[in-house]
Amino acid sequence: MTAQPLSLNTSKPILSWANHDLGARETQMAKNVASLPFVYKHVALMPDVHLGKGALVGSVIATQDAIIPAAVGVDIGCGMCAIQTPYVGHQLEGKLKKIRKEIEAVIPVGFEASKDIDKTVYNWQGWHSFKDLHQGVQHLERKALKQMGSLGGGNHFIEVCIDTEDHVWLMLHSGSRNIGNMLAQNHIRSAKDLAKLAAQKLPDPDLSAFVAGTDAFKQYWHDLQWAQDYARFNREVMMSRFKKILELNLGGGKPFKPTLSVNCHHNYAERESHFGEEVYVTRKGAVRARTTDYGIIPGSMGAQSFIVKGKGNHDSYCSFSHGAGRLMSRTKAKHAFTLDDLIEQTKGIECRKDAGILDEIPAAYKPIQEVMANQEDLVEVVATLRQVVCVKG
Repeated sequence: MTAQPLSLNTSKPILSWANHDLGARETQMAKNVASLPFVYKHVALMPDVHLGKGALVGSVIATQDAIIPAAVGVDIGCGMCAIQTPYVGHQLEGKLKKIRKEIEAVIPVGFEASKDIDKTVYNWQGWHSFKDLHQGVQHLERKALKQMGSLGGGNHFIEVCIDTEDHVWLMLHSGSRNIGNMLAQNHIRSAKDLAKLAAQKLPDPDLSAFVAGTDAFKQYWHDLQWAQDYARFNREVMMSRFKKILELNLGGGKPFKPTLSVNCHHNYAERESHFGEEVYVTRKGAVRARTTDYGIIPGSMGAQSFIVKGKGNHDSYCSFSHGAGRLMSRTKAKHAFTLDDLIEQTKGIECRKDAGILDEIPAAYKPIQEVMANQEDLVEVVATLRQVVCVKG
């Protein structure tokens, strides 16, 4: 489908790729963002758009001379990583549980962190500038070191998948862990304090922004780029460990070179050129989709996931959705479904089947096929995947 303009009487238009009506709170959130004076041209809403904090998850916001830290969010640089392996589906037979157990033994999940810090993590160049980060995180360097190469919890996951051509893929979803969260919280607090001092009248305090050229903006932009780099490298470290597990189990320990590798953020901001002007683009639950960009759109557990290539649609600021998007909150999902429902909906997938991941039950998410149909003008599908192993925090 093509984008539909929303008639919300805002100073900047809102273009939506979603085929569902926004609820009252979602509508107000969209109007709040589109009313900000520094928003550029229009706001773009992706097919999986849903409630967030300050700005909707699944929104793309281009701004001039300002940036909203709460619109980027607290999991700075959260995103996806996937590689296509030389292995085929039948090689996994009888090995799924063993592979899952080995993943859980090698990659810390939930609140866990590495007991030992390996050389790859120590050698990351980002540690040299840790001292330049916000003062509020200076006590967290050791924790950041130990969490590098860890998954986290919530909707973060590690999966072994098989595509329609029987190729085996490795895929994972994670971000900048506690350090990104703490950096974001410190800067969001600072932005709110500055807005209060300036007696700014904002539709929502979470839309407090830093103005380009100020020290506060420069510090946030520096820390944002650092956390995005941390998140990307965090996924690389995990993928390297994940790859070795498959090499040992399927390839006799022989290393392979991936046929295709993708590593993309979906909670982040960058300086980009759109409609002939340099602007700051914040993608909150959205992925960049220039014609040269590959990306990943995961479905829920038990649903399909997609490797895609961007079509460079300028109206979306060259963006596409980051997943299926939630239909219901975590709390509502826990009350609406039982453990038997989870077992039934994840049939055929080697994964945990306990109350600890009930909020991630597939029915708590929008149907991925519907989301994909709504963005045919944004991406082309390169590979369609189904999960056979899923590890969650």
